[in-house]
Amino acid sequence: MSDALLTLCSSGKMQPIRDLVAKVAATNTTILLRGESGVGKEVVGRAIHKASPRAAKQFLKVNCAALPSELLESELFGHEKGAFTGAYRQKPGKFEAAHQGTLLLDEIGEMPLRLQAKLLHVLQDGEFSRVGGEKIIDTDVRLIAATNRDLEASMRAHQFREDLYYRLNVIEIRIPPLRERRDEIPVLADHFLKKFNAQYGRSVEIPGETLRAFLDYEWPGNIRELENAVKRVVVLGSARPVHVEIVANLARGGRSTPRPGTAALEVRPSSDTPISLKDIARQAAREAERVAIKEVLDRVHWNRAKAARLLQISYKALLYKIVQCGLVVQDTEKDDKPKEVMAS
Repeated sequence: MSDALLTLCSSGKMQPIRDLVAKVAATNTTILLRGESGVGKEVVGRAIHKASPRAAKQFLKVNCAALPSELLESELFGHEKGAFTGAYRQKPGKFEAAHQGTLLLDEIGEMPLRLQAKLLHVLQDGEFSRVGGEKIIDTDVRLIAATNRDLEASMRAHQFREDLYYRLNVIEIRIPPLRERRDEIPVLADHFLKKFNAQYGRSVEIPGETLRAFLDYEWPGNIRELENAVKRVVVLGSARPVHVEIVANLARGGRSTPRPGTAALEVRPSSDTPISLKDIARQAAREAERVAIKEVLDRVHWNRAKAARLLQISYKALLYKIVQCGLVVQDTEKDDKPKEVMAS
């Protein structure tokens, strides 16, 4: 997600965040970004850096959940040659590389307690030593931390240091989920559509009915999920598979309340017929899968091997699903796999 997204996020709920970014950017204050996964915490972090006096220096990001404790320590603070098995040379860490710049520690709630103590020391004293080294290194880094975890609960469970929490939480910025700022969805969808059309040399459009489904959907993955959905529309050359999938998710309860002026998704059985929500969701998911497979097969002229690669499933799994979905193999099929007899 690009930094320009913060400008595109123009809802009333985002205005206080943009105002706060403008106020704190010029300071060296440590900032804690909070919000669900995919809401754009890194976007806000980059916006703070770009509006700060440190903009000409490095902006670096470390995901604290992506590395085991030993590797995370080396990633942050560097190591000396021979510090551990495989340390064949001296390696500076991110605190050195981001000197006079900004360091974003994503998923800070996943940092092990031992490293939390070392991070606290760096924040308090502005100095550290590499793993396996004794030399004290001064650092001037603006620290931004981000998390989707309940750090207060983590403190009560003794999984997060209270002193580090208060050191990080000088300024807290909470970023609301996309479902609470639905008026941004059309603008963001259009932004991603232009981006991916340019990237893939396409001219795909999103139909109005699909955009209405986008507005009704909860987007549990937030902006990242919306971006991926639009990317799939462009890559597949059609909004239909994504549209059907969104409708299937809505049938499973993907939206808790209807938008003003729109009707909620309805199922109308006869008055004396029992209805199973699980069956409805299962049927909707099957139909979404059938439409997606058919779209891809048609696009590659029923080259099943190529379709399997695009759908990211095995060739045999695709053959099974073709039968399961009741799809008829086209006579014009061209395939680089041996033809097989598919039993129903």
